Amino acid sequence: MLWSLIKILAFVLVVTALTYGGTQLMEVDGGATIEVAGQEVTLSTLEMVFAFGALVVAVWLGLKLLKLCVATFKFLNGDETAISRYFDRNRERKGYEALSEGMMALASGEGHLAMTKAARADKYLQQPQLTNLLTAQAAEMTGDRKTAEETYKKLLTDDKTRFVGVRGIMKQKLADGDTDTAMALAQKAFALKPKHEETQDILLRLQAEKSDWAGARATLGAKLKSGSLPRDVHKRRDAVLALSEARDILGDGKTIEAREAAIEANRLSPDLIPAAIMAARGYIGEGNARYATRVLTKAWTAQPHPDIAAAFAEIVPDETSEARLKRFRTLTKTTVDHPETKMLMAELHITAEDFPAAKRALGDLVEKDPTARNLTLMAAIERGEGADDSVVRGWLTKALTAPRGPQWICDNCQHIHATWEPTCTNCGSFDTLAWKTPPASEVAMPAGTEMLPLIVGQAAEPALPSTEVIDEAEVIEGEEVK
Repeated sequence: MLWSLIKILAFVLVVTALTYGGTQLMEVDGGATIEVAGQEVTLSTLEMVFAFGALVVAVWLGLKLLKLCVATFKFLNGDETAISRYFDRNRERKGYEALSEGMMALASGEGHLAMTKAARADKYLQQPQLTNLLTAQAAEMTGDRKTAEETYKKLLTDDKTRFVGVRGIMKQKLADGDTDTAMALAQKAFALKPKHEETQDILLRLQAEKSDWAGARATLGAKLKSGSLPRDVHKRRDAVLALSEARDILGDGKTIEAREAAIEANRLSPDLIPAAIMAARGYIGEGNARYATRVLTKAWTAQPHPDIAAAFAEIVPDETSEARLKRFRTLTKTTVDHPETKMLMAELHITAEDFPAAKRALGDLVEKDPTARNLTLMAAIERGEGADDSVVRGWLTKALTAPRGPQWICDNCQHIHATWEPTCTNCGSFDTLAWKTPPASEVAMPAGTEMLPLIVGQAAEPALPSTEVIDEAEVIEGEEVK
């Protein structure tokens, strides 16, 4: 409706301008006299303008007629397609002009104009493999999902454009949340173009979301072969997939197979914390304490983590506090200055009721890098040394507002996860979880680790939310370390 009104207004303006120009020319004095073969013709100013226009049109028609005569001459001399080529060239010129204008309109964000130009280009060119793509993208820009899908389906009928059609429909299904259909289309697109990086990434993400670990490992291998993935990144992500596969196998009750898969995942990426823990527990199940110690020590050296310490305690669950302290020093000897090592050693000394040693192990961590966990440990140390309740309460109060410390955070969307997962539960990104400190405003804490009872022999006062604070400390449970 608006476009029709604009065209009407434009027509009125053009007619008005021509009328005004003609009136002004009629009022201009003078003219021109043309003498040809003794005949004189006198033209006014307005007549001269019309004569000049007629001359331009006559020259243009003459050139067109000349080209047609040349084409006819070629036809008469045996070139059977000369005349058809003459008319086809005109159609092609108009068609490619419309196609070019449509692409410019699409790039400029003018979806409706792009659709109009695409229809004009299709009329002249009769090449849907060129115009259908423009039509589909313009329809998506204008929100006409039905036209876009119908056009993409037309692209499926041609081998040259089938991949583009599959990819277009796949993206529509992803936008609609139909991941099952999108995954089937991604597999089809991958079969058509195995080296297409975007298709590889989409298929890998969908396979990981659907827990198709075997398929995801095959896709990951294709990314390595096509050169779109560095070898070291491939090795790490292959380990993540192997670990995920091991967890599923363990969930099915196949302990031996899960153990072998976990060990394979740890071999691929020794610094992958969940893989190291699962592999170590597999070795513990086999009674191979030496291999379990080696796996966990290597992982701790790469990245100290409370879950590693918990698994390390499981190697000898019934040892004395003194024996455990001695054994843990072999785990932490290469990372003595790491905050996780300091807190771990403080926890072990607290369990052994050696509170001065626990304070020395903690050092100046509560001043330089205060977290809810080390502040809570300090409260436990003060309680063990017989400090007043006000002192203990002061440390616990600080712990309430202190940062939570490192957690599993997605590098892509910064979402915090309670436990490690192969894919982010928020944005669906694969292998983006990292153990690091979140922004100070975040309050989520990882679960699934052992907690140390801090206030021994005395229940927390109702006025103090000590249970909430105690839950901040990720340590080895007292019954494991005694």
